[in-house]
Parts: sequence; C-alpha cells; structure tokens
Amino acid sequence: MRKLSLGSRLALLFAACTAVVSLFAGLLFSHASEAHFVELDQQLLDGKLIGLRRALHDLQSSESEVRLADELSRQADLSLRITGSDGQRWYDSSIRLPDQLPQTPGLSTVSEAGTDYRVLNAPLFPEKPGSPQLTLLLDITHHQHFLQRMQRLIWLTVGLSALVTALLGAWAAGSGLRPLRRMGAVASGVSAQSLNARLPEANMPPELAEMAHHFNAMLERLDDSFQRLSAFSADIAHELRTPLSNLLTHTQVTLTRPRPIEDYREALHSNLEELQWMAQLVNDMLYLAKADHGLLAPKRELLDLAEEVDVLMEFFAPLAEDARVTLSRDGSAQLLGDRNMLRRALSNLLDNALRFTPENGEVRVRIIDRSTGLCLIIENTGKVISAELLPRLFDRFYRADPARQEGSSEHAGLGLAITQSIVRAHGGQIRCESDRGWTRFVIDLPKGD
Repeated sequence: MRKLSLGSRLALLFAACTAVVSLFAGLLFSHASEAHFVELDQQLLDGKLIGLRRALHDLQSSESEVRLADELSRQADLSLRITGSDGQRWYDSSIRLPDQLPQTPGLSTVSEAGTDYRVLNAPLFPEKPGSPQLTLLLDITHHQHFLQRMQRLIWLTVGLSALVTALLGAWAAGSGLRPLRRMGAVASGVSAQSLNARLPEANMPPELAEMAHHFNAMLERLDDSFQRLSAFSADIAHELRTPLSNLLTHTQVTLTRPRPIEDYREALHSNLEELQWMAQLVNDMLYLAKADHGLLAPKRELLDLAEEVDVLMEFFAPLAEDARVTLSRDGSAQLLGDRNMLRRALSNLLDNALRFTPENGEVRVRIIDRSTGLCLIIENTGKVISAELLPRLFDRFYRADPARQEGSSEHAGLGLAITQSIVRAHGGQIRCESDRGWTRFVIDLPKGD
C-alpha cells in the first residue's frame, strides 16, 4: 500500500481537526438549545399549573368545569389528566392522551404514536395528603423537529467544513512545502561535478531555514572532502610517478647491454631504496586510512612523558649536533597512552623541527602538567610560517617548503598528518602557531583515568 504524502497527511489532519471542532461545537449548541427548550417548557407548565389549581380549587363548584375549559383553551398544545389518590382516572382533556404516563413528580418526556410530550406531575392540593394528581402534557413535537433539523444541519456542516478544510489544507500544504520541493530538486542535482549547488536560505521559512543551513553546510563539507580526495589521489600519483619512473629508467639502462655482476648488484641496491620508500609510503597511507575509519586503537599504559621525550632527543642528538642546533626539554608529566604511537608522533615533530631550524638555532620541548590535562609544546626557531599556510600543514602530501624535491624519497609530506591522527586517537588536539621567529606545535592531551 502506497504511503500518503506529507501534503495529504496535513490536509487530512486539518480536515479531521475541523470536523472534530465543528462536531463538538454543534453538539454543544444542540445540547444548549435542548436545555433552553426544557427550561421554557418548565416555566410554561409551572405557570399553567398555578392557573389550573386556581380553576380547580373547589371541585364541587359549578364553575370549575367552565374555568378549566377556559384555562386549557388558552394553550392549544396543552392537555390535562386528573387522577385520584387511588390512581383512578377522573378526567382527560383529550381522547388522544397516552394510557401510560410517568407517575413520578416533576418534569419528564414521553413519546407516543409519533407525538412527543413534556409531562409535569404535581398534586392538586400540595398541602393536603391524598390529594388528586394533576398531569400536564405539553405537545413538543415541533421542538423535537427543530432539534432534529438542527442535528442534520450540524452533520452537514461538519461534512462540508471537513471537505472544504481538506481542500484548503491540501492547497496550503502544497504551498508551504514548496521550499521542501526546491530542496529536493537541489539534492537531486547534486553530483560529484556539481557540489557547489546551494539552497537560498534568505527566502526560506524560519522552520526550514535551519534545515537549509545544515543542508548547505553538508554540501560544503562534501565539496571540501571531495576536493581533498581528488587532490589526495592526484598527490599519490604525483608521489609515485617519480620513483616508478626512476625504477623503469634505471632498469632499462641496466638491461641495454651486458654488464659486470657488480653493476647489476649496484642497480638492485638502488632499486631497493626506491622500493623501500614506496613501501613506506603505502604503509603510511594504510595507517592514515585506518585512522580515518576509527580503527586506530591505542594501548593504555602509564607513560612518563619526560622519559619518552629524553629517549627521542638522545636519538636525534647526533643530527642536532651536525646541524649545530640546541635540543632542550622542560617539565614532566604522566599519561595513559600508547608508547609506540606517541613516540612516532613526537619523532615526526622533532624531525620536522630539526629540518627547518637554521644553524645555531634551538629546538625546545615543553611539558605542562595541568589539572584538566597536559600540554606538550615542540617549538623551534626559524622562518615564520604565514597564517594562511598554517591550516594546511596537516594536509597529506603538503610541504610548506616551496623548494621541496618532487617525489622526494626522504619526506613525502605525511608526517604531520600521521601525527594528527595519533593525537586524535588519544583524544587530543594539535595545532600550529608561528610568530616572532618561533614555530611551535601545541598538543593538548587528556591524562586518562
């Protein structure tokens, strides 16, 4: 069974609400009208009861019958029955009166042969026990016909109002949902070649403006991710092109003529270096792919961060000495983390700092222990990085050095991207700042439980 559209649901909902409200209002009006008629009948019968009691104050009087007939003649639809205290019928003003009537005092309603009566039972002499009973019957058939016509009118009004409201609701829903159809049209036109389409937020209703804003933000993220993915694919091809070309050229040159065994050995060693670099590049890419899919699961062991930094600084000490760069560390802290992953991240940052620190420069590592977590800062002296380049430093294959070698087998531009993935896997954040002759990478990490 096909599901109803949103417009049809709204139209039916409007119609149902209108029908319920109209029906409730009609029933309330009908009940009020009926109660009003009962009140009028009660007043009329009470007034007639007083007159009849006066006319019948003396049943032996010769004028009682005349006065009774005169009193009844004033109200054509009024009838009277008089019964004795023993239940014997004494008098009926009309031969068409029902045989069985309510005997309880007060007002009641009966129907007989298509005629409706309002019946009032009262004693002729209220102050005397065993008094004869007066039963006044008022023909209210015309009242009932009016109420029946009004009820039919109520049902007709409910049906027509529901129908009209359904039609108007369908029109209103269609008009109100037009922005959603525009959103659907824009969404259907989105493809890899047209991610720049956006919804006009200015003309949207307030209820849909926020949705349009989030939809545009989603398209913006998709566009950015697609551009990054396209650039990433191009960068992979760019990085692999040079070593593959080197391997092909070197192998072809080696095979152009017979050579001594040592030349072949040297060619294989040269090819091995290129292959090792390519293997490392592939491993780094797989590592980043695991990070993108949340598959990096760092171990949780208690680490002395100062000790880990000292081990790495000892490893980089010969390189720093050759470059005449001073290494120093300040502060200490403990945290729960994966030793190998953190060492890899810190190695990337220290290697990066040493490569871009000029001669007689300085590389400092500062560990700041805080109650909310710890802050690790790796900073170095050197050329300031412009503010517009800072956000791109963690992009894959990006190198801030414009003089970098194409397809260099030494640095592929993945170190900072891997470092960022490791930091995020530990629940932390990393950012870069560069001013006043210093460039610093700031890592904020939670201590863990």
